[in-house]
Amino acid sequence: MKFQELVARADTALSALMPTGTLTLVTAIDPKLAYPRNLIKVLLQLSPADVLLEDASTRNQLLLMLTPKEASALASRLSGQFRKSAYDFLTECKFKRISEKAVLFDFFELNVPHEDVLEQPLASVCVTPRFGLFAHQARALRKVELLLNIEPHRALLHMPTGSGKTRTAMNIVANYLRSREKGVVVWLAHSEELCEQAADEFTKAWNALGIRSVSLTRYWGAYDADLRDIEDGVVIAGLKKAYSRLRTDDHQIRSLCAKNPLVVMDEAHQAIAPTYQLIINQLMRPQSDARLLGLSATPGRTWNDPEADRELSAFFAGRKVSLQVDGFDNPVAYLISHGYLAEPKFVEIESSADLSLSQDEQRRIKESFELPETVLERLAVDEQRNLLVVHHAEQLLKRHQRVILFAASVQQSDILAAVLSARGLWAASITSKSPNGRAESIAAFKDNEDRPKILCNFGVLTTGFDAPQTSAALIARPTLSLVLYSQMVGRAMRGTEAGGNSHCEILTVVDTRLPGFKSVVEAFANWEDVWKESDE
Repeated sequence: MKFQELVARADTALSALMPTGTLTLVTAIDPKLAYPRNLIKVLLQLSPADVLLEDASTRNQLLLMLTPKEASALASRLSGQFRKSAYDFLTECKFKRISEKAVLFDFFELNVPHEDVLEQPLASVCVTPRFGLFAHQARALRKVELLLNIEPHRALLHMPTGSGKTRTAMNIVANYLRSREKGVVVWLAHSEELCEQAADEFTKAWNALGIRSVSLTRYWGAYDADLRDIEDGVVIAGLKKAYSRLRTDDHQIRSLCAKNPLVVMDEAHQAIAPTYQLIINQLMRPQSDARLLGLSATPGRTWNDPEADRELSAFFAGRKVSLQVDGFDNPVAYLISHGYLAEPKFVEIESSADLSLSQDEQRRIKESFELPETVLERLAVDEQRNLLVVHHAEQLLKRHQRVILFAASVQQSDILAAVLSARGLWAASITSKSPNGRAESIAAFKDNEDRPKILCNFGVLTTGFDAPQTSAALIARPTLSLVLYSQMVGRAMRGTEAGGNSHCEILTVVDTRLPGFKSVVEAFANWEDVWKESDE
């Protein structure tokens, strides 16, 4: 039978099923509500069917309203034989067993209610932060903050790719803003990808760590703002835009200087380039309270120019803070052993491409310690070298799902992608000359499609690009810059703890007349003679 039919039998006894005083209050508000059909609605609103049947007092009142036939039927379902009257049997039943409750509720065409289990909180639990740091990152943070508070308020944070450099820096930024009623942070980066990455990371950091609302100003590419209006917050500025504005309206940059900002230079090895050094010097007045933090995975400009490295060291007052981990001489080895970086396999592919250098090219290499574009362009069109690259790219795609190829020129990147596509492989080219469709190609490369894919590029994926599933890199772009080489290697070295892989493969085309690098561990260990490690 339906439960509502039973309740309707209560008639004048309905008030006894309600909390004391309910009928008096209902009648005073609206006398029409005292009619039985309305009182049933009020009753079931106050005490749903499961509540009335769970309470022994109201349940017994309702059971006594059953007809003798109905009472016997229910009692028989509960127990095949009963010696007492059906009414006595029913009213004495406690209905504690799940089976008894199931019979009772089924008799009235009701579903057995699910009991809410309230778990008692444990006496001690672990509370995980939303933007926390590992112990080695926190140790580096404390050292950096100590140095920034001591004149000349400059330091460089040296952390290898994949070790949480940006997250550590954003914790420093958050601490800086929290320690002041108002504060300004200027974050400088050379590419739009790096700028957007920094903006996203600060948003996540401040959402978790912030204590007040602050402004986040995008100042790169098409984004524009009046920097003079900024009083409290973070400015993410592209170096190209900042330099352009400095040349046309230096009051904008000078207005930030007056706020004694914390200046963060991403990819800090570029800080001593004349144009970028000018921007930083404009932001930091002599004897001011402004602070300068450099960030780099490889704190040097070259592999064989100690003078340039000494200049960079001097710019940051010779203060470098590196990751220090007990039991490991090199932090890269620690990061690999704990899954933060993938275990790399380095393979050198020798190329006998003609690299006869003109006197002018030799002079430019000696002066800049980088290969002139004319040399890169000659290598990019060398037929035998390109055949070698295509062959090894195809072999990598048999072993890996996601591969990044670093080409020697825009033209080579486009040609290699076209050839690989024509041979039935998924390949795309990303260069500074291909802004249209770049986002779509990167998104397709990052998706979870179970198909090997290779992304060819020149000059745009060394920094600010994150595709953790990438497990191989083919470096066909020769360089004398240890910084650039390490950045290229780093694109494929995300470990399992960072959503990447346990192992990765790095193929480097070695043009026999040019130096090459075999290990990112060796790369990380360079320049120690021109920096003072902080042990405070």
